[in-house]
Amino acid sequence: MHTDLCLQPATAIARLIRQRAVSASEVLEAHLARIEKLNPLVNAIVTLDVAGARDRARAIDEALARGEDPGPLAGLPVAHKDLAETKGMRTTYGSPIFADFVPDFDALIVARLKAAGAVTIGKTNTPEFGAGSQTFNPVFGATRNPYDLSKTCGGSSGGAAVALACGMIPIADGSDLGGSLRNPAGYCNVVGFRTSPGRVPVWPDPTPYLPFAIDGPMARTVADIALVLQAIAGPDPRAPLSISEPASIFAQPLERDLRGVRVAWSPDLGGLPVDPRVSDVIAAQRVVFEQLGCIVEEAAPDLNHADEIFQVMRAFRYELTLGELLDRERARMKDTVVWNIEAGRALSGPQVGRTMRLHAALLARLHEFMQRYEFIIAPVSQVPPFPVEQPYITEINGVSMRNYIEWMRSCYYISVCNTPAIAVPAGFTHDGLPVGLQIIGRPRADFSVLQLAYAYEQATQHWRRHPQLATV
Repeated sequence: MHTDLCLQPATAIARLIRQRAVSASEVLEAHLARIEKLNPLVNAIVTLDVAGARDRARAIDEALARGEDPGPLAGLPVAHKDLAETKGMRTTYGSPIFADFVPDFDALIVARLKAAGAVTIGKTNTPEFGAGSQTFNPVFGATRNPYDLSKTCGGSSGGAAVALACGMIPIADGSDLGGSLRNPAGYCNVVGFRTSPGRVPVWPDPTPYLPFAIDGPMARTVADIALVLQAIAGPDPRAPLSISEPASIFAQPLERDLRGVRVAWSPDLGGLPVDPRVSDVIAAQRVVFEQLGCIVEEAAPDLNHADEIFQVMRAFRYELTLGELLDRERARMKDTVVWNIEAGRALSGPQVGRTMRLHAALLARLHEFMQRYEFIIAPVSQVPPFPVEQPYITEINGVSMRNYIEWMRSCYYISVCNTPAIAVPAGFTHDGLPVGLQIIGRPRADFSVLQLAYAYEQATQHWRRHPQLATV
């Protein structure tokens, strides 16, 4: 029963709890049993609050017994990324500097998940300060890919993706600056949604007017993503980029007639190096969109200067958020984090100004491109999962990567577009490693992205191939 229940979609588990066919406490115990069995193999959940979770599940059961509505996520276990502050629960940011830090407040996404009835069980692993798409840190070590324990799960929301793939939780939160919701989802055969900036308000946020770092949902299916968005979307006065539409828009049916919808097929986003193992899996998916009735044309937006825009604004943000900490704690900070902060310190005012002008021009070009195409289809990651001992990819198809994040351009080029982008399971390489497909929509057209992703998911059912270790 535990295996069957824990690998069900969150929508199905939520329905069973609401119908009182199974209690929130029973659901929790099933997931705790899986955590006890599987987490030692993968190291996805790094802080666990069993007693607190049992109290929260019991409160949900009591509320349902009284005929109350505890919220759309009632009774669903959730673990929060260890970058998100959790009141009374350790939040380390993956850094030894904060190994014993316990906040006295909840980040907004955590507070909204709790208010919607989700049962917090603990925290998921992340690289130090979320830096890099490979999940390891000196506090908790590395998180392993459940499809191949010798491989990385990606990052920086790597613990969340692995916990979902293993059935240790049915829903998760994450964050995404350069691909941190999408890359681990693609590497673990789950779904990660980088929503439009402001769709899920971020608080606290040291850069409230920069649209690059967002919080968002992860789950095993697209419908589960929509369910989570019913709890975490919607405006907040503390987040000035908030989109005013209510979260209830995500309760609409996901079905849509896609005949005649124009899709730009961009297997390398205009010339990025892509590993042939990824290209082969992605190429086989084109026919699915054609069978859905889409008009699929090979085309790529003009993303000239996207690399400069992202690298400069990322460095600017790292210096702004972590510069003072570097002055105090340099010896205890990861070398790549130090490099990124120092890159920010080397920037001049005119450099930042040039970047903002280039960003405005890129957004204008993208707007024109998306007058013709409602969606862009691209790979999530340019390479499949790689050895867990390797900090990052240094070359693709013979092309050298100049720094620790450049191998993630297929994600971070899209981060600077201010568009919603979802990673959905697209199949597997010949040696059984997951590959993700990225569906990119028009600005603020988050629900439309979910509709195409849902149709693709229904047609392919790739999400049903669970890791072997999770099914025995």
